[in-house]
Amino acid sequence: MTDAVITEFTGMRGGPVSRIYQYTREGIRVLDGRRGLKRLYLFDPSSNMMTERDISRQDKVLRRFVFDNYGMLEESFSFGHPPRTFRYEDGGRQIVMREGGDYGAVGKTYTFEPNGIAETAYGRNGEIERVFVFASGSGTVLLRRGGWYGDVERTLVFEGIDTSLFREPEAFLQFLMFTEKSARESEAEIDEQVAKIRGTPAAEPGLSRFAYTGPRHTSDDAGPAGGITASRSPARPVLRPGDRSAGPQGRRPAMQANDLSDTGIDFIPEGDSAPRRTLAGNPAARDRSGGIPFEERWQSAQPDGEKLTQGGSSRISLDERFQSSRDEDRTLPEGRSARIPLEERFQSAEQDKEEFTPGRSAQISYEERKTGRRLP
Repeated sequence: MTDAVITEFTGMRGGPVSRIYQYTREGIRVLDGRRGLKRLYLFDPSSNMMTERDISRQDKVLRRFVFDNYGMLEESFSFGHPPRTFRYEDGGRQIVMREGGDYGAVGKTYTFEPNGIAETAYGRNGEIERVFVFASGSGTVLLRRGGWYGDVERTLVFEGIDTSLFREPEAFLQFLMFTEKSARESEAEIDEQVAKIRGTPAAEPGLSRFAYTGPRHTSDDAGPAGGITASRSPARPVLRPGDRSAGPQGRRPAMQANDLSDTGIDFIPEGDSAPRRTLAGNPAARDRSGGIPFEERWQSAQPDGEKLTQGGSSRISLDERFQSSRDEDRTLPEGRSARIPLEERFQSAEQDKEEFTPGRSAQISYEERKTGRRLP
């Protein structure tokens, strides 16, 4: 297992490379598509434990995964992230994940089947969220969304390591942890794809996509010509109550747009101006994207100008898809109660039947009922 590499593609194999996993004896290095280090996992065989470390300070532990004979416990050292437990059930053919510890609510279940592993959301009675398809002999693992014939979300290609290793429950839990994506990572990948389509650079990590990215004006921008220096604000004219520009009660007018004094507020030119009027009959004037041809938009959205190819499920014949359901015996068997004769069912009811006795109201005379009073 030394120097094994797992390459993850977005969608089918041959698509954009989203992440690369370097699997060694010491641990696992998770790299992005540009081979930048994103995560680091280290093994501790003496205590049967795996830890996630901070890439900037490798002595700092972010998460700890402790394995035992009953499953795995995940401990997060970040505020607001409760621990998760993964326990083996059904003789090791199923893994149950609970939020908040051994007695928490069931979040997901992972069922081991002949073709792979099915992930069920919202506990035991939920629907299949995705499946891990272990293709035999091809060295790949497909992550399909929604079921065994759903869309391919990711494809992992193994080099130097056999995929059958991760079919074992303990190894699968390890595989699940270092291939799991956080919500922030998924959002960053979406922003990167959007930036490629729009042809604009992606936002820096930790910066809002709605932040102002234009030139920022400071007191040094005006220079000597404007009379503004970094240590002194420009002199303003003194306004008297009799001046027209003073306004009512001698108030000063609002600061002009060209007054670039160091107030600590970034000024966005034309940010408060009224929107320009455009001609109603000219779509290009109303929307800049209206002048971009459809072919150019579609071409920029395709990776390297490749054409769409048929999905892997299109090569599966209908007979093969529904053969298992046709071969399955759907005849409903008789219940166990059908073998109990009627005499035996109602015999106990006949034996326990009691004779009817007159009620207490039968002891009240007709005169008392009619008058509503008790007679002496």
